Amino acid sequence: MSLDRTSSRVLYDDGHHKCIAFTSLVKGEGVQANQFLIIDGKNAAVLDPGGDLTYTPLTLELSKYVRINQLDYVIASHQDPDIITSMPRWLVYTQAKVVASKLWARFLPHLNSAFTSDRIQGGWLERLIELPDEGGIIPFGNTVIKAVPAHFLHSVGNFQFYDPVSKILFSGDMGASIVHDANAPIIDFEAHTHKMRGFHQRYMCSNRIIRFWVNMVREMDVEMIVPQHGTPFIGKEMIENFLNWIERLECGIDLFNQNSYRCPD
Repeated sequence: MSLDRTSSRVLYDDGHHKCIAFTSLVKGEGVQANQFLIIDGKNAAVLDPGGDLTYTPLTLELSKYVRINQLDYVIASHQDPDIITSMPRWLVYTQAKVVASKLWARFLPHLNSAFTSDRIQGGWLERLIELPDEGGIIPFGNTVIKAVPAHFLHSVGNFQFYDPVSKILFSGDMGASIVHDANAPIIDFEAHTHKMRGFHQRYMCSNRIIRFWVNMVREMDVEMIVPQHGTPFIGKEMIENFLNWIERLECGIDLFNQNSYRCPD
């Protein structure tokens, strides 16, 4: 497993099935964000490709592994700009199907007029896969990608994606951390919590929802949790450290009261 500060990091590779993270494509003032590629034989899917800041460097990196115009899926966990705003370009320049929550799918045309353009092969509605709230199974080569419900963590229509071959849970904003080097391993978990606490307290809905999510993950066979920002949690022990910490964290509406809702004088 590569731990250098290059743009790509191989998370899993058995010769046929690969998972690759791109960790340092955002330059300038943009928030650090990870983008992901899953390959199964000749099939390929991109997860949370980002916006204009990442589109060009990401396509250059992807071309080292796959032919861009042969992507099967472009998959979005939720609707944030650092997740999905490059979607019109993927529709125009690839033949990939777009996978997104049914709650956000029909908002996609607001991103760009390209959605109504005849440049989109087959029309964008025909290339859209709308995920129901309970998630679902996405056929992918000789395997599947599982869309796992993660609503209100932090978006109202939010999914995470589980790869049963690598046993990686691509967790979106859950587990996100603010770090200088997303490839550096977590050595001291307690110290790492200081890089997560503020983000989760504001962006996650409530401890009640988090506990539902933790219960679900504990029933899954997960070897790695890889968030969209920051450092992954690798191995059962580190994952359990994270689950134990996050299930006790008060956040979101737990921390608000009437003083948070007053009209300014």
